[in-house]
Amino acid sequence: MPPEFDHEALRELFLSAPESEATRIVAIVIAVLLLTTVLWLVRRRGLREELTPIWVVTAVGIFLVGIRLDLLHGITRLVGAWTSSSTVFLLSSLFLMAICLSYAVRLSRASVQIKNLAQETALLRGRLDRLEHRNADD
Repeated sequence: MPPEFDHEALRELFLSAPESEATRIVAIVIAVLLLTTVLWLVRRRGLREELTPIWVVTAVGIFLVGIRLDLLHGITRLVGAWTSSSTVFLLSSLFLMAICLSYAVRLSRASVQIKNLAQETALLRGRLDRLEHRNADD
């Protein structure tokens, strides 16, 4: 028979393990690079202004977690995860789902607008052909 494990004690062991300084530095560097890239893209008009707040908030969130890893540990305890890395993957997955949903909504709107423009163009083309035909008969 395998020995009995105290799962809660094991979870606390995982959550109380110290994070390396490298983890903190990597998070801060990623946040600064992300924020710099976002601002550069907005300045060069490569990123629309309406999407900027999402990416700025993401960069600030990563920066805050990099400075205060206890925030990540608190979120980990809140969601019931065993390790901080699981929480990072969970939050990353939720972020990607939100971005995908946002683009799906935009794509749906754009397809409706394209259909409407194509129909209007066809109607205008028909009117133009009738006017040209009428002018040719005169």
